[in-house]
Amino acid sequence: MKITILAVGKIKEKYFTDAIREYSKRLGRYCRLEIVEVPDEKTPDGASLALEDQIREKEGQRILAALKEDAWVVALAIQGKRRTSEELAAHLEELTVRGVSHLIFVIGGSLGLSESVLARADEKLSFSDLTFPHQLMRVILLEQIYRSFRIIRGEPYHK
Repeated sequence: MKITILAVGKIKEKYFTDAIREYSKRLGRYCRLEIVEVPDEKTPDGASLALEDQIREKEGQRILAALKEDAWVVALAIQGKRRTSEELAAHLEELTVRGVSHLIFVIGGSLGLSESVLARADEKLSFSDLTFPHQLMRVILLEQIYRSFRIIRGEPYHK
């Protein structure tokens, strides 16, 4: 299976890049992983709601342009479905059985995802009602994908 993490913005902090590199290496045993970054828009302090919508739309257009037609798209969104690690593993396994060979997980920028990206997604996934920095979300997502593959294969993982 091919898994793409499609994210808005670049990772600047070394501790995040180190963690992403580690989980990417670990995932190499289970899937073909690709991380694609699209440029983010600068959000001025005190931006109006209208300006925030424009920024989300600009980032959304970049995301939509990077999506592959034949991929199953999972948008990370607070309003998405919550799953336990075991449920996520079972869902990924079920997608594979259904013939999905390319999964794209989409992580928005600091303002979230545009309505057009949410509408294009095949499903929405939520990790929490909490808001996480989008850079940290990459690490959390990669760890959960790695954990899912360990669960699917019956390999030990930390509970």
